[in-house]
Amino acid sequence: MIEKILPPWVAAVEAFRDPPDAALFPEEETVVAGAVDKRRREFTTARHCARQALARLGLPPAPILPDEHGAPRWPDGVMGAITHCAGYRAAAVSREAVTLGIDAEPHERLPEGVLQTIALDEERAALERLGDRIHWDRLLFSAKESVYKAWFPLARRWLGFDEAHITLAPSGVFTARLLVPGPQVAGRRLTGFTGRWIVADGLVSTAVTLPFEQRPADAPQDVLGQVRDVLGDLPPGGAPPRGQGWNR
Repeated sequence: MIEKILPPWVAAVEAFRDPPDAALFPEEETVVAGAVDKRRREFTTARHCARQALARLGLPPAPILPDEHGAPRWPDGVMGAITHCAGYRAAAVSREAVTLGIDAEPHERLPEGVLQTIALDEERAALERLGDRIHWDRLLFSAKESVYKAWFPLARRWLGFDEAHITLAPSGVFTARLLVPGPQVAGRRLTGFTGRWIVADGLVSTAVTLPFEQRPADAPQDVLGQVRDVLGDLPPGGAPPRGQGWNR
């Protein structure tokens, strides 16, 4: 499911149950030694998915330990993202991404009062103009989560729910306009992100990706458009720097 909203240069693996053969490295065992069973299963299956995704990049199995923020440390030259919710875990990795973020949530209404906490007035007004076939409030929350996960590796600071304006489109895409100064990427100020969403299997999933390098001769036009929308036209041969990233 998650692969449907990710570009082909991102490897993704998902699981709808916790496989009995999923195992942790000893170093990882220490991370969840005192965790409740639910957290341990989420952690174990998420790492299982991440290692399978990394294998698609030709990388051997290795521990994926948390950094000082509690987020996964990915191998050098790889950007990765992890998400999990009830009955679902997924990981996505790429060598070609400046940053990426994924999120999955149950396709249900947000609990009472949460929308008022996470949404701007303009965002709430926009939701009221959309149909009722989709729980748009939950989709908005998920989009903000994916945006935050894509933002943090570049900015290395918190992004509040009120610091990015999300516009959801019924076509399966969304845009995020940053309301605070973004970091410099390839010499240009980051002003926002473009993402995709899907509702399937009782879940709403979102993804944000920003390519590491694109050349007009061989890049799909929709991806080039994404880079230009967010960064402006890159100079000839220009490429955003690679970096290590994390996702909650």
